[in-house]
Amino acid sequence: MNSRLNSHPTNDLGWMLDDVLLVPEARHAILLSADGLLRAHSAGISRDEADRQAAALSGVQSISRSTAGFLGTTPTPWQQTLIEFAGGYVFLVAAGPGAYLAVSAGERVDMEAVSYRMQKLVDRLGKELSTPPRQDLGTGR
Repeated sequence: MNSRLNSHPTNDLGWMLDDVLLVPEARHAILLSADGLLRAHSAGISRDEADRQAAALSGVQSISRSTAGFLGTTPTPWQQTLIEFAGGYVFLVAAGPGAYLAVSAGERVDMEAVSYRMQKLVDRLGKELSTPPRQDLGTGR
């Protein structure tokens, strides 16, 4: 697979994730693959913690997707999961084929503002992840 999603073992896209954290009470953001691999993380979370959360959140997404039949109609593709805790929320959304964006936030966060920024970020990430790598102009490839 020649996706730019799989070509970022470093945190090259991390700066883009910081944008969603401009919402007051938003804490951390990570971009992960369907198989739980961390692709990028915001500045305020360590690589180790982001790796751990990516693995866990891929499981959350899988479980969420498997409950589509509970709708009682022809299931549609999974789009979003919201987890509420006593101290805040975790938002998990589809960010393209095999990619997911997760954001954690405090209990007083403006949920609509976080969701809006996440969707805007997904649009930006989609363009970034689907842009093919530049060809070397010197070799003509």
